[in-house]
Amino acid sequence: MKELQFKTNINCGGCVSKVTPVLDAAEGVCEWSVDTASRNKTLTVKTDSLSASEVIATVEKAGFKAEAL
Repeated sequence: MKELQFKTNINCGGCVSKVTPVLDAAEGVCEWSVDTASRNKTLTVKTDSLSASEVIATVEKAGFKAEAL
């Protein structure tokens, strides 16, 4: 399993609640979390099969931006 990290604009509990159903439903996402207290609003995703670009596309479907760290 690999761990990918992204800088995002997911910056509050409301944002997390909007992205939760999308990331929870994404095939290949084993576990994820967002550190809204960090400067980069770091999203950490554990996955067996997804690439960074696939995770970014999933986050964008939820209406947020992400870029690989």
